[in-house]
Amino acid sequence: MRFIKKRRGPSPDCLYDQNASPPVDSSEARRRWSRYDSTVLSDLLLNEQRFLCAYSEIDLHARQTGFHVEHVKPKSRFPWFCFEYSNLVLSALSSDNLGYFKDNIFAGHFKGNNFDKKQFLSPLRSRRSREYFLYLSNGKVVANPSMSKRYQIKAEHTINVLNLNAPCLINWRKRWIDELDTAIDEHLEDGMSVYYLACIDLLPKAGRLSEFFSASKQRFGSVAKAVLSDFRKGGL
Repeated sequence: MRFIKKRRGPSPDCLYDQNASPPVDSSEARRRWSRYDSTVLSDLLLNEQRFLCAYSEIDLHARQTGFHVEHVKPKSRFPWFCFEYSNLVLSALSSDNLGYFKDNIFAGHFKGNNFDKKQFLSPLRSRRSREYFLYLSNGKVVANPSMSKRYQIKAEHTINVLNLNAPCLINWRKRWIDELDTAIDEHLEDGMSVYYLACIDLLPKAGRLSEFFSASKQRFGSVAKAVLSDFRKGGL
């Protein structure tokens, strides 16, 4: 899960009128949200998240899972945040695709109204949230054992709430990691630059990031830090 930096300042124009008078209860929030056209908002969030699901980091277009605007703090419990931009992200899956995934449902639709502010590690919360999870070569994501026990518990809670080890996600992640590990090994064996391979996998292209960004970043280790640092400094 990567940190999503939200824009600062007033609400985007597509939310301005709604936030002029926020919903006061869950029924009003549901009613008004069902009538709200989120097309412009979705485009805004898609670009902000560089086309990745806020929770699973799958490519929301390439995987063709569909997506929906997700309320990190559920609108049924926090109706006044229903149209609050700082509470909104894009998450797989679309409502139309839930029947297709069945036992593989993950991310926002699996989370539903389950939200514990003290335990849930939101992608909007902190840059360090990326370090709370460890992506294994078998495709699973687990709590990072290098973190304190307190944050391991939070990471485990978040993984379970979002079902980030849904069978389909494990399978997709494993294939991605296998391909990446093979590419890294081949570069090392041939004396090629792993740095430039990391540039290909970690830097945005036409505003988009490769999926499973956090898993890729962990595979590259210190090289990833150098690449991202150079990118932020404008050296690339």
